[in-house]
Amino acid sequence: MSDTIFTKIINKEIPADILYEDDMALAFKDINPQAPVHFLVIPKKAIATINDITADDREVVGHLSVVAAKVASDLGVAEQGFRTVMNCNEFGGQTVYHIHLHVLAGKPLGWPPYTEDMKKHVE
Repeated sequence: MSDTIFTKIINKEIPADILYEDDMALAFKDINPQAPVHFLVIPKKAIATINDITADDREVVGHLSVVAAKVASDLGVAEQGFRTVMNCNEFGGQTVYHIHLHVLAGKPLGWPPYTEDMKKHVE
């Protein structure tokens, strides 16, 4: 698997607004947020798609959810709730081929799309 933008973020070759880091995972703000709170949680191990996850990856993949809940709590959105999404391959909307968990919060599901105007009020 070739290096992705996420590999470069893990290696600190390009900047990111990092919210959490440990030996297995990294969480950082999404550069194109789709909700008032939108961050990604990625494994430091390069796994291209959900289809590439093996039984040996159980701990790291489960750890992504633990990190998502911790960061959501740290950001004060855990009690209201949040959505997690992991896309797989082209038809699933995956654009970076290094698995990543999207965490979206800060507005009720089903509300209008998050717009540039809304961003001004939450930053």
